[in-house]
Amino acid sequence: MHPDLVRPNTYIALRFPSGITAVHEVKLNTTITVGKHGSIETNHLIGRPFHYTYEILDSVDSNAIGRSGLRIVPAAELYAEIKEDDASTPTNLEKEGTKNSKDDTQYELVDPKGEVLLRTNRNIVDDARTQTMTMDEIELLKAEGKGSGRDLIAKILDSHSALDQKTAFALAKYTLRKTKKYLRQFTVLPMDVPLLAKWVLTDRDASKIMEMREETLALIGSWSNIHFTPSSSNESSEPVKEVGQGRWFMVDETGGLLVAAAAEKLGVLHPTSDEYPRTLAAPAKNQAQPQGDGEAELLPDRQQEPHPSTGKRKLSLAQSNTITLVHANSQPNLSLLRYFNFDAANPMQSHPLSRHFRTISWLQLLHPEEDNACTEPEVVPLEVLQTWKSGKRSNYHRKRRRWERAISIVSETQAGGFDGLIVASFMNTPTILHNLVPLLRGAAQVVVYSPTIEPLVELADYYSTARRVAYLNDPPAQETMPTEDFPVDPTLLLAPTVQTVRCRPWQILPGRTHPIMTGRGGAEGYVFHATRVLPAKGGVQARGISKKRKTGLGEELRDLSERKEGAQDTAVKQEDDSAMQS
Repeated sequence: MHPDLVRPNTYIALRFPSGITAVHEVKLNTTITVGKHGSIETNHLIGRPFHYTYEILDSVDSNAIGRSGLRIVPAAELYAEIKEDDASTPTNLEKEGTKNSKDDTQYELVDPKGEVLLRTNRNIVDDARTQTMTMDEIELLKAEGKGSGRDLIAKILDSHSALDQKTAFALAKYTLRKTKKYLRQFTVLPMDVPLLAKWVLTDRDASKIMEMREETLALIGSWSNIHFTPSSSNESSEPVKEVGQGRWFMVDETGGLLVAAAAEKLGVLHPTSDEYPRTLAAPAKNQAQPQGDGEAELLPDRQQEPHPSTGKRKLSLAQSNTITLVHANSQPNLSLLRYFNFDAANPMQSHPLSRHFRTISWLQLLHPEEDNACTEPEVVPLEVLQTWKSGKRSNYHRKRRRWERAISIVSETQAGGFDGLIVASFMNTPTILHNLVPLLRGAAQVVVYSPTIEPLVELADYYSTARRVAYLNDPPAQETMPTEDFPVDPTLLLAPTVQTVRCRPWQILPGRTHPIMTGRGGAEGYVFHATRVLPAKGGVQARGISKKRKTGLGEELRDLSERKEGAQDTAVKQEDDSAMQS
């Protein structure tokens, strides 16, 4: 789904050896500052493939102006150390080194035969004086260094006076720590939903996404059964009249993270290479030309104006694989969608999400007659419209298009038939489900996310079997719903469950495999799941062979057996009579 090349005016992720991920927007003729590693000219990245690893190389031109260059690190160089580690593990090195040693070093692990298994660092004392190179000298070498940092790492290792005393594990750990700190390399990654969720959770404000982790987001997508649905008919602007077309209901207060996850599963989040608009601007003359494609700035598509003679414009909204977002404010909070080149306030028609994404407020859904956007503007005759100036005429057409779109979305949403509902909101969840669950089709999946478990436990109790039985025995009047005992209709959802998931990272080393104990804390995150059912109306009658028919069949069998017994008795009597006569 991702474009194969880095394109201008798009967001990319830079992953450094330290494990830190930075997200930047790639613009033509600009420079990206990456802290202690230096700076990167964006023209050197545009047009190049993703997943390449680069080294930052500083250089000075003829005018004594410092510039930053890039070198593509080949795969053989990246995995050279891994191949060396496979050939000789630290444990094997320790065995080879300690078996032949004759010093007075103490050992920590030995086998029953007295042979050395692992060398200990019991006598090694961590002291800053073992590193003879000061920070001022390191900073001076960093300022003078023109390479990628490997020379600096080698000098730091050489200046360590107690390096020979370290065990193989300690030496490998020390070398890896210095490599992560001073190696000036980075890998260019495309933006996707898991990467964005992890970046916001660790490096930004986690409360904006309700502390939703990557594995919890995957669990929500799995239980909600979001998937691409092939269209069974031609796309048109007519309202959907059949269910199962991939229409999803959402209440998202995570800044658009859930919308992005659903759109990625539906295949409408990332524009393809053909869907990118053409670029028109050219780079400045004093800047280096970018590599490959992308020689200009992306310009937003202009919406098609209505025909001046008719004043009509056909709505171009998809009817399958759609996402309908219900929000409480005048405009929804979808700030995270900008990392995927989508602006909800002014979407580009070339972006696939513009046709598959709709927003509707709670006021428009419950009381559309009270919303100004659903009030039809005054209809102006065509003769009068042609006498207006172009600016006034365009303003009139814009209001008509806004009203037509709002009415179309409201009528389509109120018709129901959605394939699933996903909720991640700070609002009262029972009130949300009371209004949205009736709009789902049968067998639709309902998923609710909450950072804490208490709201979901209460919600599961509202749809429990005991409350459903009490509701069926003494059903309240529909005009009185919701009530204190029944805030929701417990007969609409079946098999409510509450669950959570957490993927804990592990350290995988020979002889030292254990979970990493310095993981992030915060909210655990829980998921409520249930299935929409259609309650049976009226009495339930069994189908099949009726009881009356079974009784009639039994009577026929009894009559047949009685006739057979009578015939046998008659034959026996006749034989007796003949015997007596003879």
